[in-house]
Amino acid sequence: MIHVKTEKPSVSLGEVHSTVEVKSRAGFWKKLFAFAGPAYLVSVGYMDPGNWATDIAGGSQFGYKLIWVLLMSNLMALLLQSLSARLGIVQGRDLAQASRENYSKPINFFLYILAEIAIAACDLAEVLGMAIGLQLLFGLPLIYGVSLTVLDTFLLLFLINVGMRKMEAFVISLIAIIGISFLIEMFLARPDLNEVVTGFIPSLPNYTALYIAIGIIGATVMPHNLYLHSALVQTRKFQRTPDETRKAIKFNIIDSAIALNLAFFVNAAILILAASVFYKNGLFEVAEIQDAHKFLAPLLGTTLAPMFFAIALIASGQSSTLTGTLAGQIVMEGYLNLRIAPWLRRLLTRLIAIVPAIITILILGESATGDMLVLSQVILSLQLGFAVIPLIHFCSDKKKMKEFAIKKYVQVLAWICALVIVSLNVRLVYETIKGWILSSSDPFWLWITVVPLAGAAGILLLYIIFKPVIDKSLMAKAKLPHAMLPDLQPIIPYAHKRIAICVDFSVMDKKTISHALAQGGTAAEYMLIHVVESAGAIMMQGDIEDYETGQDRAGLKLYSDELSAHGYTNKVILGFGNPKRVIPEISNQYGADLLVLGAHGHRGISDLIFGTTINAVRHRVNIPLLVVK
Repeated sequence: MIHVKTEKPSVSLGEVHSTVEVKSRAGFWKKLFAFAGPAYLVSVGYMDPGNWATDIAGGSQFGYKLIWVLLMSNLMALLLQSLSARLGIVQGRDLAQASRENYSKPINFFLYILAEIAIAACDLAEVLGMAIGLQLLFGLPLIYGVSLTVLDTFLLLFLINVGMRKMEAFVISLIAIIGISFLIEMFLARPDLNEVVTGFIPSLPNYTALYIAIGIIGATVMPHNLYLHSALVQTRKFQRTPDETRKAIKFNIIDSAIALNLAFFVNAAILILAASVFYKNGLFEVAEIQDAHKFLAPLLGTTLAPMFFAIALIASGQSSTLTGTLAGQIVMEGYLNLRIAPWLRRLLTRLIAIVPAIITILILGESATGDMLVLSQVILSLQLGFAVIPLIHFCSDKKKMKEFAIKKYVQVLAWICALVIVSLNVRLVYETIKGWILSSSDPFWLWITVVPLAGAAGILLLYIIFKPVIDKSLMAKAKLPHAMLPDLQPIIPYAHKRIAICVDFSVMDKKTISHALAQGGTAAEYMLIHVVESAGAIMMQGDIEDYETGQDRAGLKLYSDELSAHGYTNKVILGFGNPKRVIPEISNQYGADLLVLGAHGHRGISDLIFGTTINAVRHRVNIPLLVVK
């Protein structure tokens, strides 16, 4: 009847948590090798197929002019990923877990939904990229390639079961394939290095450039990577002394710098390839990965270029899908404290991406995949603020981070990154909604749907930004001078006269009744309550006389006789229907001054099945409620 479960602290990615041992007496290079790995898994998200779409679109339309956006994004990524690693190392919590511990349930729920949307958008890009790569290399129809990506789920399950280091080695091998492929592409394209250098001068020619720039930022600084990195660093097992923790932070920063610079090389290579091959030849509208592949051979005069392009794309999609599904598991477990079978979680993540991809291909055709890829990266960028801002707050918290809280100058740099991200996104949202309203023949529905949603997202973002300020203000008000405290003397113990006890004829009843008797002793009067919840009881209420009702009435009499034998005055009453409504009604009619309930230890999905009685009851009574576990 009454079910509550205590929340136990969980570890992030329990299957591989603290499975890679780092010896404290090892030398520099051995320690660096031991800590190396998490950043490489994170870096694949920075060179996934979504990046390809934005980089190709930027290079073909604007030449080398958006290379500075890639560099800025890479520097931002390095800073933010180092903060993410620091959070996981010092607090032993991933970003989702830290959010759950710092925000209320409603705020966490919305943050969880936003994180899931970002992961679905990321996975969509990976699914499409993998399918496009298979199509380009083997001629496989796109719809079949998308369907085949379900198998990635089982590959990840296999890799994580054979060990973290083997999974890292597999991903690093795929990164090497991508890097080698683009080295060959650069050799074949022979870009003008002097013009490449001019691309590092910041400029945004028009609104389309802004849209693509935001897509590049979203494709480079990915929100799910911040959740992922804070969890992956916890796979290393080392002594939790201040000195060893400091070394762990240092080695992870080195790991991040190497891995993310490799990702920058890949992204820059794609954009430079598009600029030197397509933009230079007047092909300004090459935004589709398929078109880029098609034009490479005639423009470069060799069939090797498109082949290596397709191989790199497959390797990119395969590697990034592994980390995307891991991030999905981290977000669900972190925000909801809900652990489901890893294969099921990963399958759900993949299906969420596959379904919209298949629907789009069937309705709009394969030509729409390029727009979908760019849109997925813009969605990622829009979600960035909701991950970056909490991360900065958590890493700046001296109470929890202690001596490892980030310095002031790092905080300033981090907030500059957040300001750039949020301001670009605000402008994009404003311009997009404005365009929709102006081009719509009936903008009423946009005003009552899209505009309120954007406003709600803005309010949530403002709350997250200013929450520490609000908390400090509330704490300051709570610290009252001693003279203003209420006088508690004399303190007189309260004697309960009428105590209502809910029973359900389970092993909990003995404990529940014992706690109730301790509150009133033999001087109080007790009311034993049981509610019949059968379908017949709900329909017929007190008119029902079935087998269950008879058994319950007999059970109450047995309890009553035993209490009477021990000198306790008591009554019994049998209620019918919904306990959430019936228990408060009986307690109020009885005039109870204390209500005692027993808890049975479940929540989450079980609550959806069995219901939560305690929360509903406590809002319907005006007396103290004692919950016995």
